[in-house]
Amino acid sequence: MRLDDLRETENVDDRRGQGGFGGFGPRIAMGGGGLGLVAVIALSLLFGVDPGRILGGDVLNGDSGVPTMQQPAGSGGPRADDAAYEFSRKIVGSAEDTWPALLSQHGVRFEPATFTVYDAVTPTGCGTGQAAAGPFYCPADAHIYLDLSFFNELGSRFGAPGDFARAYVIAHEYGHHIQNLMGTMDAHPAGVRGATGNSVRIELQADCYAGVWAFHANRRFRILETGDVEEGLAAASAVGDDTLQKRQQGYAVPDSFTHGTSAQRMRWFRRGLDGGDMAACDTFSARQL
Repeated sequence: MRLDDLRETENVDDRRGQGGFGGFGPRIAMGGGGLGLVAVIALSLLFGVDPGRILGGDVLNGDSGVPTMQQPAGSGGPRADDAAYEFSRKIVGSAEDTWPALLSQHGVRFEPATFTVYDAVTPTGCGTGQAAAGPFYCPADAHIYLDLSFFNELGSRFGAPGDFARAYVIAHEYGHHIQNLMGTMDAHPAGVRGATGNSVRIELQADCYAGVWAFHANRRFRILETGDVEEGLAAASAVGDDTLQKRQQGYAVPDSFTHGTSAQRMRWFRRGLDGGDMAACDTFSARQL
C-alpha cells in the first residue's frame, strides 16, 4: 500500500499509556471488525462470565472481578506502536480528504471524526471501551477508538496481515461516522439482530463505505498496489459472523448475527470498491444481502 501522498490527521486524541475508566453514555458503540467478539468470549470462558455482561459493560464497572489491564502513564519516549499510529493517522487523514465532496452530493456537511488511540481500556461517550471488544465507533461523541495492538491480532490470530487489511478496519469505522452524519443510525436502530436485521445492514453498509473510500482514495492518491485488494477482502472475510462463530464454537447461529457473513462482508466491500458509488451501498433496501 502506497502512503507517500497521504497526510496525517490532526483530529487525534492519543491516550496511549493513560488507562482509565468511565461511565456509560446513552448510545451503543458500533463494533467494526467484529474480531473482538472472539476475544470477549475467550475471556468469558476463562473467568466464567456471561459474554453479554462484558459487552454490556458490567465487567468494567467491577461487578465480576475480571481483571482489567491499565498501563502506567507514558514517559513521552518512542513506543513500539508508533509506526502503526502514524499509519493510522494517514488513513484517517485520507478519509477526511475523501468524504467531504461525496457527502456534499447528498446535501450533508462533513464533520471529521476524532481518532482516539488507547491502551487496554478507556472512557468513551458510549461507555467504557476495552481492547477486547476490538476497534469501534461511538456515535455519541463521534470518536473512532482503537487499541493499536489489535493490528497484531489481525495478522497473527485472524490471518489478515498487511497494510490494506489494517486500512480496511479503519475505513470501516469511518464508514460508521459517515452513517452518523447521514442520519442512518437514527433511522435504522442497530438493536435488531439476526441475519437480515438492522445491525447486520448497518455493518455491511460500513463495509461498502470502506470500499467507497478505497476507490476514491486510490483515484486521488494512488494508494493501491498489487495484492492490496486481496488483503482487504481477507480482512473482511476474517470478521464474518459465521467464520468467527465457527472458529469459536464449531457452528454458526444466524439469529445472533450482528455483522454479516464473510461472503456478505466481502461482497459489500467489493461493491463499494468497484464503483465508489455511495448509492450502491443501500443495504436497507436490498432484498438479498
